[in-house]
Amino acid sequence: MPSITDPMTIRGLTLRNRIWIAPMCMYSVDALDGVPTAWHRVHYGALASGGTGLLVVEASAVVPEGRISRQDTGIWSDEQRDAWRPIVDFAHERGAAIGIQLAHAGAKSSTRPAFGPDAGSGSLAIADGGWQTVSSSAGSVMGLADARALSVDEARDVVDAFVAGAVRAADAGFDLVEVHGAHGYLLHQFLSPLWNTRDDELGGDLDGRATLLLEVVRAIRAALPTMPIVVRLSATDWTEGGLTADDAATISTWAQEAGADLVDASSGGLVRAAIPVGPGYQAHLAQHIAAAAVPASAVGLIETGEQAQAIVDSGVDAVRVARAALRDPHLPIRWARELGVEVDWAPAQYARAY
Repeated sequence: MPSITDPMTIRGLTLRNRIWIAPMCMYSVDALDGVPTAWHRVHYGALASGGTGLLVVEASAVVPEGRISRQDTGIWSDEQRDAWRPIVDFAHERGAAIGIQLAHAGAKSSTRPAFGPDAGSGSLAIADGGWQTVSSSAGSVMGLADARALSVDEARDVVDAFVAGAVRAADAGFDLVEVHGAHGYLLHQFLSPLWNTRDDELGGDLDGRATLLLEVVRAIRAALPTMPIVVRLSATDWTEGGLTADDAATISTWAQEAGADLVDASSGGLVRAAIPVGPGYQAHLAQHIAAAAVPASAVGLIETGEQAQAIVDSGVDAVRVARAALRDPHLPIRWARELGVEVDWAPAQYARAY
């Protein structure tokens, strides 16, 4: 089995190790225009300097109404593309590959984050600058404002928006794109039988519910033949009648056939559920996908190098860290040292620390 410190190649992109930084929303665009700021340059610069093989930046909306909040970053405009470019360039200078998570929050958009100009909870009212949300089916997700159902034509417009975002990401120099199909956001709202009640070609059985996600992947692959594509799935809804690990493995196989290169296995986010949160609590979902011969990464409270190595030893290709990397951006370097592996990922400026 490979070490977490070994390189990995995805569609011609070689990553220096298998310790990756997961996307984490920062809700820090106080100008409300989706353009990354000095905060993002410093934040992502620190993470790129810490030795990660792959840094994927936060969920960035492909259309303005796809933002979780007005303080999200975006990739729907050329101004946003141009603001991402120096962040990408710096990550490359530090030896890290960098990707962007392409997102549309659907019925979970137009919300208030915990801080910033729109601070609060629940949905941001239209009178306060919010908007009518959309989804696979009409109704309220997680107690938020009611969404309306997209028409088939409108859903196909979403596909076009994902492609346009992916092309801008490539123009900005990003090494890969990640399609966000998890956490109760729009593509997950189509995938899950708990929410998708459509009776047209975008609903019904798993094949129908997966149509929109697969069309997004196929369309990005057609537009960007050499760009690695990651798909993030909620590999279970943790609820009777919802998506299961077997469903996720099937969807992952279809996504691979459509042009995806790797699936990241997260979970939940669509309905309130009793989730057994604990160290590595989602790793079994990545193992299930990897067992279907689809490259997979695991995420979710992976806190130590030994734990990460055990997950890779189980057949998963890579681990992704989030909160642990916020506490210590140089976590990949520390884990390598804990495992007794000498690496050259540390910035020369910080040599005295090691």
